[in-house]
Amino acid sequence: MLKIAICDDDTRDLSRIENLIIKYKKEKKSPLSYKTFSNIIELLGKMRSCTYDILLMDILMPGINGMEAAREIREFDNEIKIIFLTSSPEFAVESYAVDAYYYLIKPCTENKLFPILDRILFDAQKEEEALHIKSSSGIMRVPFNKLEFLEVMNKKLFFHLTDGSIKEIYGSLTDFESQLVCRKEFIKVHRSYIVNMEYIQELNSKELTMYTKQKVPTSRLLSEKVRQAYLNYLFGENELKR
Repeated sequence: MLKIAICDDDTRDLSRIENLIIKYKKEKKSPLSYKTFSNIIELLGKMRSCTYDILLMDILMPGINGMEAAREIREFDNEIKIIFLTSSPEFAVESYAVDAYYYLIKPCTENKLFPILDRILFDAQKEEEALHIKSSSGIMRVPFNKLEFLEVMNKKLFFHLTDGSIKEIYGSLTDFESQLVCRKEFIKVHRSYIVNMEYIQELNSKELTMYTKQKVPTSRLLSEKVRQAYLNYLFGENELKR
């Protein structure tokens, strides 16, 4: 489901955009939700604890303007698609610096907004699935197909990615275990490790070797289960029964 934030200090404009979103959801039967904000401070406070996919935001607002807010948002969220709403084209060039998705001149109308939402919705449906992880610095997105294995050590989680990088947060394995092991490619091999079987290069009774050459221990009690699950993943159950 797409989550949309709308921020405008003009109550008439805010209501107009809200009605357009309601109409879009009804006509397109689109799975989306939205929340309105009448000032930047309220918006920024909410965004630090809640993830949104799209932000429709006026630029010219009292206090912190939309462009300043966008720069602050980019410090903790690089994924949200920012659509600026403004009555002036003067900030169009500056909007590229905050990686704005679109710069829409008011008044916001169905003919202007709906094609933009169509494009975002289409891209979202094609986009690879991912874990969304909250950290002290903001929200990280970790695609399932880029996660080689997950490790827990000393109350810290380490997300080992296929490019060799590691994302680190505080937490326990159970925080993400249900989201991973329900997928066919992931399996828990040890009380401290969940691996993506797509990236296993070798396995024996004691450990796995991943494509990045890292070694992952396997539990003695889970060793046979892991071996069978890996064979099933590689060849499929039907192949094994022939």
